Amino acid sequence: MNGKLMIFTTKSAIMEGYNTELKLRIDWSEMDLFGHVNNVSFFKYIQAARVNYWDKIDLNRMHANQNIGPILASTGCQFKKPLFFPGNITIKSRVEFIKNTSFSLQHILLNDTNEIAAEAEDIIVIYDFNKNEKAGIPGFLKVTIEKTEGKSF
Repeated sequence: MNGKLMIFTTKSAIMEGYNTELKLRIDWSEMDLFGHVNNVSFFKYIQAARVNYWDKIDLNRMHANQNIGPILASTGCQFKKPLFFPGNITIKSRVEFIKNTSFSLQHILLNDTNEIAAEAEDIIVIYDFNKNEKAGIPGFLKVTIEKTEGKSF
């Protein structure tokens, strides 16, 4: 070990704290020439999980009622294992941080055997579509996220 500290993270430790889950069926049309799910489809799965989370915290309703809601500032994905048809995918999501006008959603994508196929992160900004500018995260939204996550930020 050359005097260096080795840190090992178990899969169960990686999966802790993901309280929101979405299950999807892999469609044959998502396959590519190489016989596995195309990387673009992973982003469709992440989008579905993101919108599912927004529904869970009533962010979509806030947008419908006030025209203030979420926009995606950035997204990224680290591919770990291929996905195949036929099959199912489970996406687990959690908020990692909350700032004044934004928050981070982390996702893990699991295959049929509960292996991590990908890890992703979205940065969501609250946006006032009436004024065309960023808006602060309302206190009630932060409280709702904290209840969903079971922790304070």
